[in-house]
Amino acid sequence: MTTPLLEVQDLTIAFPTPGGGSAEVVSELGFALPPGGSLGIVGESGSGKSMTSLAVMGLLPKGARLAGRIRLAGEDIAGLPDRRMRAIRGDRIAMVFQDPLSSLNPYYAVGFQIEEAYRAHRPRATRREARRVAVEAMERVHIPDAARRAGHYPHQFSGGMRQRVMIAIALSTEPDLLIADEPTTALDVTVQAQILALLREIRRDTGTGLVLITHDLAVVSEMVDDVVVMRAGRCVEHAPVARLFSDPQHAYTRALLDAVPRLDDEVGELRTVRAAAPDTPREGER
Repeated sequence: MTTPLLEVQDLTIAFPTPGGGSAEVVSELGFALPPGGSLGIVGESGSGKSMTSLAVMGLLPKGARLAGRIRLAGEDIAGLPDRRMRAIRGDRIAMVFQDPLSSLNPYYAVGFQIEEAYRAHRPRATRREARRVAVEAMERVHIPDAARRAGHYPHQFSGGMRQRVMIAIALSTEPDLLIADEPTTALDVTVQAQILALLREIRRDTGTGLVLITHDLAVVSEMVDDVVVMRAGRCVEHAPVARLFSDPQHAYTRALLDAVPRLDDEVGELRTVRAAAPDTPREGER
């Protein structure tokens, strides 16, 4: 039996409360991701999605209490010493955050930031080698004229291009697992599609495992093999993506699917209206 790339068992995350008690934000969560697989974690704001990803990365806020197991290729990484976790984070596991502008340092060129991320895990690499890796990473994420643009600063890039830079940083060390936390937030629809297509391309070409954190079921339907639906810190449903959409078992999952806008009925209604009123002037003709 193949060892999962990522296995989470009975993960519970709690924070102390002023009265001396504790509040659980994730409760007894479990899932497994095979090597090269893809998993979507879906839920509304506050459901525990991002806390789960931070726990896997070893980046939980100060004061958080963690119980359960998090295994990476069979190694339990929950509660590892900071030094050991820093060696894993950014090398074997990389993360793309939802706001690239706040993740990138405005005082340094993007190429330099990719170089520094690479050299943090490849200390014997020369500056020339790190620059080559940085340019190649930018080319991999389809940033035009990468060698020149490596010298540009974050404010000189659009939102979509900044997110591509963040993905380039994540890919520079060729990680086994990529966690993308709402990677298309605040991007327009066209750019969202480009970023998602890029993530699919990366999975296909590199075999990197993907955990996609999102609230958007339409994104999940096109991007992942399996889905975990979270509500109030708990997994309410875990299923292959095709089965989740065709036969949801939990009432909350059905409510999420019912909330997704559908165009098929609206298109049919629009055609009926146009057929009944063929002389209605179209947009731009009034």
